[in-house]
Amino acid sequence: MAPVKSTSAASAIKKTKVIVDCSAPANDKIFDVAAFEKYLHDRIKVDGRTNNLGEAIKITRSDNKISIVANIAFSKRYIKYLTKKFLKKNQIRDWLRVISTDKQTFELRYFNIANDEEEADEE
Repeated sequence: MAPVKSTSAASAIKKTKVIVDCSAPANDKIFDVAAFEKYLHDRIKVDGRTNNLGEAIKITRSDNKISIVANIAFSKRYIKYLTKKFLKKNQIRDWLRVISTDKQTFELRYFNIANDEEEADEE
């Protein structure tokens, strides 16, 4: 058998970048992007502890988009979970939903309530 080459731990962990696009609700002034950025800073856990971001995770805000760049193993689903918790805490979860637009981007969109009202009127 041929010898198996082992990969180092540093090369096995990829940089993960997740973008949360809050443009629609922020333009309507029902969503505070700065408060959401602070919420992520306070709530993201590294090694099981909050306020332990250090060099492992960088959170930046540009206009109405928040970028999270992780140098450690990091789940995109965890950002979706924290986003939903923030929406629920601010009582806007009933109007907004978190949708993945591509492999590294989430977008906050409104529910399509207008279509539901039209169908209810027809009945």
